[in-house]
Formats: sequence, structure tokens, C-alpha cells
Amino acid sequence: MKTQNRRDFLRVAAMGVFGTAILSQYGLSACAAPKSAPLKSGIGIQLYTIRDNMAQDVVGTLKRVADIGYQYLELAGYSDGKFYGYKPAEFKKIVSDLGMEIISSHTGVEVRGVDTSNVDIMAEAHADLGVKYCVQPWLVEERRVSADSYRAFVNELNLIGEVMKRYGIRFAYHNHDFEFFEVDGLIPFTDIFMPESDPDLLTFELDNYWVTRAGFDPVDVMKAFPGRFELWHIKDMEDSEDQFFAPVGEGVIDYQRIFNVKETAGMKYFFVEQDRTRDGNAMQAIETSFNNLKNLLA
Repeated sequence: MKTQNRRDFLRVAAMGVFGTAILSQYGLSACAAPKSAPLKSGIGIQLYTIRDNMAQDVVGTLKRVADIGYQYLELAGYSDGKFYGYKPAEFKKIVSDLGMEIISSHTGVEVRGVDTSNVDIMAEAHADLGVKYCVQPWLVEERRVSADSYRAFVNELNLIGEVMKRYGIRFAYHNHDFEFFEVDGLIPFTDIFMPESDPDLLTFELDNYWVTRAGFDPVDVMKAFPGRFELWHIKDMEDSEDQFFAPVGEGVIDYQRIFNVKETAGMKYFFVEQDRTRDGNAMQAIETSFNNLKNLLA
């Protein structure tokens, strides 16, 4: 709450006009984006949460995920045309046989100058898998040094999104907290990512934990930029000095309030994620999150 940009954002967002003013300034039409579908009955899981289990036993771990009740998967295991070591058709069959559906995949990719052939290779593999979304999960630290470096990155995201669209895949960017740290007098997420990305080529996966940890209110952010957040990460935060990760429903983030703005946000799918656990038992954590979410959404 110490920077002028942040104060201004929260003040104007509370009046409900910030998003419209920004979008109008840049000639975008995100406010006219299609409304989200009704809330899906299924709960998704980002498999990064149980990455150690996946590394040891892919099929056995996925069976446990299905047994808990998860319906939708977001992957974090693409490499050299394969997913968790399996060819696209092989992995898709494993998941389908367990009664689940692959929705999205976290996969870092960069434009090599004007050459996007590497994006085509990745897009083709994901198209074979049948995902709806590919998600850029991270921005390396050396590209967070200035407003111009952020602008160059957002331009690349637009280019990648254009390639993905040709393959029938929606491209998305997943935030952490650093996008909300002031650079050159601007808040990159609200002042660069939002106005300078093309809503037709790029949507966002809002990580509610990281937005909260950065000191912003996810509800205010989603109201300020309606229709821009088709994917959500649902993770909770301990009431502790280090704000450590917690199973959903076991922390301080009010997810009932967040789900109340799902239509405004344009949310279509959401995924439980917990980066780390205190006791190392990620499988127990995702079961706790599932049960708490099921009760919250009942």
C-alpha cells in the first residue's frame, strides 16, 4: 500500500471503473469477452503439487488422484514432445481410462527472434494431447528489470498466443507475486500485462495465493479486468509469519468471496495447487483441499 500506483489501483478498482478506463485507453475490448460458462462440476489439480509422486509412479499417482475425485488435470511435465515420459496419445489414454480430462499444461516457451518454429513444435504436441490451454508459468528474473523488458515479454506472449491459436489452443500466462512489484513507477501486471496483451491471443491464469501475498486483493484485480482470467490457481496461505502454503480451506484466503466473482472474471476452470507442504505429504494435502472445496462449492 506504499506506492502511488498501488493506492490508485485499489482506490479506482473499488469504484469499478479502472478496467474500463484502461481498456478504452488502449483500444482493447476485453470487457466484451464472452462470459464464462457455468461453474464446472469438476475440481482440477495442478500436477506440480505432486511432482515427486509423479516422478516415482505416473500411473499409480494418477489413479490416486482420480480416486480422490479430481476430474480435471493441469500438467507440468512436458519435454521433447512427451508428457511425463509418454507420447501424447499414450498419456491421454491413461488419463481418459481413469475418467479424468486434461485441460491445460504448464510449458515454458520463448520466441527466438522472429522464429516461432519452436513454438510450433510444442503446440503440435499439445494439440495431439488435446489440451484446451497452454500456460507460460514463469518469467526469469533477468527479464524483470525494467518496464521495457516486461513490454518485450508481453509482446512475445502475444506472438506465442497467435501460434497456439492456429492449433486450436488458448495461450495463458500464470502470475506469481513479482509481477505486482513496482518497476519504473509501474505495476507490471496491471499497467503492462493487462493493457498490452491481446485478449484474443492471451488469457491469464490468476494465482490467488500469489496475488494475495503481493498485497493485492484478487477480487479487485478480477473486477478491474473483467473477462481476462479463464483459469485460476486455488491455493491457500497459512496465518504465519512466512505466509507458507496451506491446503485450500485451511488458511486465511476467503475462497467463497473469490468464487462469487467467477462470472466477472471469466473463469472456466480452476486447479488446486500447493507448491510445498510442511510435512512433505502432498497427496494428503490435495485430498484435504479437494474435500474442503467440495464442501465450499456444494
